[in-house]
Amino acid sequence: MKYAIRISYIGKGYSGWQIQPDARSVQEEIERALLKITHEEIRITGAGRTDKGVNAAGQTASFEIKREIKPEKLILALNFHLPEDIRILEAKEVSEDFNARYSAKKREYRYFIYEGIACPPYLNDYVWWRKSLKKWDLVLAKKACKILEGEHNFRSFCREVECPENSIRTLDRVKIRKIKNLIMLSVKGKSFLTNMIRIMVGNIDNVATGKKDFQWLEGLLDGKSRSESAMTVPASGLWFWRVEY
Repeated sequence: MKYAIRISYIGKGYSGWQIQPDARSVQEEIERALLKITHEEIRITGAGRTDKGVNAAGQTASFEIKREIKPEKLILALNFHLPEDIRILEAKEVSEDFNARYSAKKREYRYFIYEGIACPPYLNDYVWWRKSLKKWDLVLAKKACKILEGEHNFRSFCREVECPENSIRTLDRVKIRKIKNLIMLSVKGKSFLTNMIRIMVGNIDNVATGKKDFQWLEGLLDGKSRSESAMTVPASGLWFWRVEY
């Protein structure tokens, strides 16, 4: 039987989603739990890779099991064997041709920023606390978001050593909203480059604080090198929010 599961996790204690040598990963923890339940060596496929420290509200993974297990029992069994910072929220049977990665039509990420002279400690692992007293100009930030929408060459928004030959990507939506001290950036597209969202936030930060202008941001979308871009903001504020199929 083939299953799909929806997963939420806190990325602080992990090297990322994907299995890596000599490092703790979310994928490895779930596969270890599946081994305990099924006594099978099962490799799961995730909808997308998250880097070290990145969180997830709605990661999706697919895998096959030789015997049938009711979805609700699968959820209970997996959560029993998983650490508390990883939770299976939903499970269902899917068709044999379903693949969590290749069947995905859209992926949505959200990035959370806290502005203020002090950040509540319960938010520390889930947001980027901007310690600067200069707050974002939301008018500038929203215009920067609009510039980033559509098809562009995002080479300067990618970690240089992992940038593919084809760095053209399409962003269907880049939106920003603020509630008191908390800013949320929502980005939706089919696929993303390594560190793309975090570098994007760093670039928006430069525009929203007046360090750079719109002409500079538009110029980055011509496929310039990573060195032309701004900083990569912390992983703690990034969430893999949901996948559309």
